[in-house]
Amino acid sequence: MHDQFPTPDIWMPHRVSYGETDTMGVLYYAEYLHLFERARSEYVRRCGMSYAEVEKKGLILPVREAQCRYRSSARYDDLVLVRAGIAEWGRASMRFVYEIWNEDKTTLLATGMTQHALVNHEGRPVPVPDWFRNLTFTA
Repeated sequence: MHDQFPTPDIWMPHRVSYGETDTMGVLYYAEYLHLFERARSEYVRRCGMSYAEVEKKGLILPVREAQCRYRSSARYDDLVLVRAGIAEWGRASMRFVYEIWNEDKTTLLATGMTQHALVNHEGRPVPVPDWFRNLTFTA
């Protein structure tokens, strides 16, 4: 596994459904970004707050950039493990990184990242609030 992955991190299991695959039974390429988003939400939840609560407190995290490198295919009914962590905090931004592994963590299927702006409900950039940066991780 990747030694330089930031901590804390989460591992989120996901069973690939039929509707997530292409005609060859392979996880459709755009679904990887959806798995990243689900893992990101789970990360925030394990820090003690749902993403909906973060938005209610006035903080929105739009994706400014997304990247995915596909290494090996996930197929229908595979159990995959999505790893997520925060790699970097900016003044008004943050970057999540991801890995997707097969069930026994022997094959790295994909890596990726999402860069997020932090904005208020009017779409204006805001500095990272202390309450958000200092959420207590409860993995």
